[in-house]
Amino acid sequence: MGYTKEEIIRIVEEEEIEFIRMQFVDIFGQLKNVAITASQIEKAVNNQIMFDGSSIEGFTRINESDQCLYPDLNSFAIFPWRPAQGKVARLICDVYNPDGTPFVGDPRGVLRRVLKRCQDMGFDTFNIGPELEFFLFETDEQGRATTRTRDEAGYFDLGPLDHGESTRREVCMNLEAMGFEIEASHHECANGQHEIDFRYVDAMDGADKIMTLKLAVKTLAQKNGLHATFMPKPIFGVAGSGMHLNMSLFKNGKNVFYDEGSPRQLSKTAYAFIAGLLEHARGFTALTNPLVNSYKRLSAGYEAPRYRSWSASNRSTLIRIPAVRGQSTRVELRSPDPSCNPYLAVAACLAAGLDGIARGLTPPPEVTDNVYDMDESDRIAKNIDALPETLEEALRELEQDELMMDVLGEHVAQHYLRGKMKEWKEYQTRVSSWEVEKYLVTY
Repeated sequence: MGYTKEEIIRIVEEEEIEFIRMQFVDIFGQLKNVAITASQIEKAVNNQIMFDGSSIEGFTRINESDQCLYPDLNSFAIFPWRPAQGKVARLICDVYNPDGTPFVGDPRGVLRRVLKRCQDMGFDTFNIGPELEFFLFETDEQGRATTRTRDEAGYFDLGPLDHGESTRREVCMNLEAMGFEIEASHHECANGQHEIDFRYVDAMDGADKIMTLKLAVKTLAQKNGLHATFMPKPIFGVAGSGMHLNMSLFKNGKNVFYDEGSPRQLSKTAYAFIAGLLEHARGFTALTNPLVNSYKRLSAGYEAPRYRSWSASNRSTLIRIPAVRGQSTRVELRSPDPSCNPYLAVAACLAAGLDGIARGLTPPPEVTDNVYDMDESDRIAKNIDALPETLEEALRELEQDELMMDVLGEHVAQHYLRGKMKEWKEYQTRVSSWEVEKYLVTY
């Protein structure tokens, strides 16, 4: 729904909204906000709310710290989980410099630049449909997160086995009150694991909705005495959490991935897009899978895609083409996980696909066999290589991919690589529980 400045000011007054959260995202995908009272709403919608950018990792230095929040008026929404008295609303914002120029380190700006490139190539809309998985865990007596769950449900099970069902239902109802169209929600295969999918929307709105969904899940879980986590692999020996990303491209209102007369009913544009994704998959993995822990999910099986390959139906491949065709034809990338910064991840995927289209790339042959059952010689024979196995390897691949570095821009690329390499080095120095169990007594 579109709003004008005047409408937002009127709604704040009529609904007796007391606080407005001016939300933005740092380069590592953490949601930030500046909270203002209702008396400041006129300043807010006129781009006059400022904050200290030097306090946000990867933003600005102390001597150039002032930055401005430019709210996306269409993002205005009231948080339905807040009480009727003392209502709280939010506005999702772009970050600007005091001179009125966009801040180069704003993740929304990174995605906006790639969407402009998409339009310059003649495409109207890039749609995404993400599938977010997460765990609901119990908390201890002090309210701290654990990895315990009394949940005994499995894939698609329902109560009474699914003890998180009521929280998941509450999340869906609250999100629909905020304008989401929830297509599906269900229990996943691991104890305590859940998935919520919303209807595809344009890329910017989709990235915004990913951040809102994560906030809603965490907030409502906490309200119900649970802890929600989007950590990719919180427990050894069970499935990790992914964020499969469905993508489609439109021109003159028509899905350009669909070609009724071709084999598999996929167009040359679709094949080129797939080829671009495969070409840059190793380069963008540090963005779609940004944590040390992300690689525990990718390397552990449980249908997590590890090898660069594609198929029209095979779920062991990195890229799958779901069965529906026509306006719903889409490319599903199965490697991303929900810890990613959605603006950077979506920008990287779109840029990779557009590169495939611009260069007229052709993907390798479709893989119909189970990739997990192949031995190394089979994969080599079929020219199937693996995604990076560690965050460090992924960061090296990102640094060597000129397109991905260009997508991020010098500022974001520099701070992202530096921050994530610091994370990797910190991980290397820590002593894990596995090491203690393996070596403490033996040696």
